[in-house]
Amino acid sequence: QGDKHLGGKLTGSMDPILEILTSSIAIDQRLADVDIQASVAYAKALEKASILTKPELEKILSGLEKISEEVSKGVLVVNKSDEDIQTTIERRLKKLMLSSLATLTCKKLSPSDGASSCSGNCLILGCSTFCSHLLSCNCSGPWPTPPHSDPTVRCLGRKGPSDASSLVFFPSHAVALTRDSERLGEIKKRVNILPLGSGALAGNPLDIDRELLRSELDCASITLNSMDAISDRDSVVELLFVATLLMTHLSKLAEDLIIYSTSEFGLVTLSDALTTGSILMPQKKNPISLELIRSKTGRVLGRLVSIIMVLKGLPSTFSKDLQEDKEAVIDVVDTLTAVIQLATAVISTLQINKENMEKALTPEILSSDLALYLVRKGMPLRQASTAVIKAVHLAETKGITINNLTLEDLKSISPLFASDVSQVFSIVNSVEQNTAAGGTAKSSVTTQIEQLRELLKKLKEQA
Repeated sequence: QGDKHLGGKLTGSMDPILEILTSSIAIDQRLADVDIQASVAYAKALEKASILTKPELEKILSGLEKISEEVSKGVLVVNKSDEDIQTTIERRLKKLMLSSLATLTCKKLSPSDGASSCSGNCLILGCSTFCSHLLSCNCSGPWPTPPHSDPTVRCLGRKGPSDASSLVFFPSHAVALTRDSERLGEIKKRVNILPLGSGALAGNPLDIDRELLRSELDCASITLNSMDAISDRDSVVELLFVATLLMTHLSKLAEDLIIYSTSEFGLVTLSDALTTGSILMPQKKNPISLELIRSKTGRVLGRLVSIIMVLKGLPSTFSKDLQEDKEAVIDVVDTLTAVIQLATAVISTLQINKENMEKALTPEILSSDLALYLVRKGMPLRQASTAVIKAVHLAETKGITINNLTLEDLKSISPLFASDVSQVFSIVNSVEQNTAAGGTAKSSVTTQIEQLRELLKKLKEQA
């Protein structure tokens, strides 16, 4: 208890409720390897600064190596009284060395810069994990082999074949996830800056070689200012934001697939392994994998909001509030890793129901094409849309589909309709008319897929 109160001035025991809230060991014990690496580097820096002798350094390194082995075997004992993972390692190293030198090495002069270093390493690991799984997810989709000549397979909805095609639908989500991969790569560069050696607020008075620390821990650079270094959690916020955006993209994909998998649509079928049955409705197949992906988005967003709320009220340098960062990051890393893997499983086993898609290709979805026909004849779009609305109403009144209206019927609405209007009611023509970059024409879709594959290849090389 005296250690937790930092000795002399404070008397008695720490309040038990405060002790519970102060402890972060349940969360950051997973960072044991990271903390040991930092302790090894710091011990070497202390030896270079003549704070430790060569024999003392060797003894410390030997002890840390034993602790690392215990961590890898899962036998390192973590006590409930340990405040954090630094305390655990310090306690164990003291026992192995029978020396107080363990405290100097493990606490790194101040726990503050050590905590900041652990957060940074946790972020780097999180970014790497996300990138790896995200690239796997992007590569697992039902990518057709271009060129794909059957436009009916491209319809995934009743908005119109040019608005919802599977050849464009899946790349549309892949493009969003690719942007997320790029953002994660950018964060890794900004995170890889070492705060260790900054001290509690005013720097380190022990002549610690921070460049040695940087080299030992394979960081790109060291932080510029000590006061900023130990309180900076910009990268935590940035990672949580990118994670939230990534989850939002996956949630949108999940929602689309939930709708398309319903009996009302029946355009896709999920693997039985990723669904459950219903007690009250035996005929029902619950898409719980997609529902969980959708629901976890709120959890990740909540972590982002909570850490921003913590940071917005803090003064400069370190405050105990900042212990909340590691719990937020670790929870998001766990959640997002599981969600990306689940999304990969869903996409890689998804069955596309071609016959149901063909049935969904009713003439009404070509109403937009009919409006464009009039636009090409010189009619303003707003007037063209009004004319087509009249045509749709006329067809409904007669109890027929819009493509069965006679030319006379259409001319009664606008004299611009001519015999060539029959070409409008072709799904193939509808799809192939969108030749602009990003459209649904076969040539455009082929280009999109090729570009995505090249981009994914580049991201894999950079990961």
